[in-house]
Amino acid sequence: MTDAIEIADMSRHFIEAGLGWSWIPSRVACCIRGRNTVVVVAQINGSVAGFAIMSFAVETAHLQLLAVRPRFRRRGVGRRLLAWLEETALTAGTPLISLELRAGNRAALSFYQRLGYRRTGRVHGYYGKEAAERMGRDLWSMADTDTV
Repeated sequence: MTDAIEIADMSRHFIEAGLGWSWIPSRVACCIRGRNTVVVVAQINGSVAGFAIMSFAVETAHLQLLAVRPRFRRRGVGRRLLAWLEETALTAGTPLISLELRAGNRAALSFYQRLGYRRTGRVHGYYGKEAAERMGRDLWSMADTDTV
């Protein structure tokens, strides 16, 4: 439950700031126990540096959350978390990954674009008062050009 509390707290401060708080500890714990969800935590010197949560269906995976603490950003933590999840998706035979991010989060948009994700749409009001950018990546079609 300790990881669930820390992940929920990070989501509240680094992802959901200003939106309310939907990724509470019990919801994260449910994902940790879930059969169709993978939760991965990156630690540096015993501190949680970042985390990611991805849910899996038959042919698609959905990145629910990914966050890295500010003091650990630009060290490759997010890239390594996502690479691990992509490898897990490929192993599961799930080539398509989708995600949403706050439309105004230029740093996140740039991060995902650098890793081969492409915009697939915009959803106005997705986060209540904010729009979301939808992005996706086909891991099989990008395998030859993958730099992760």
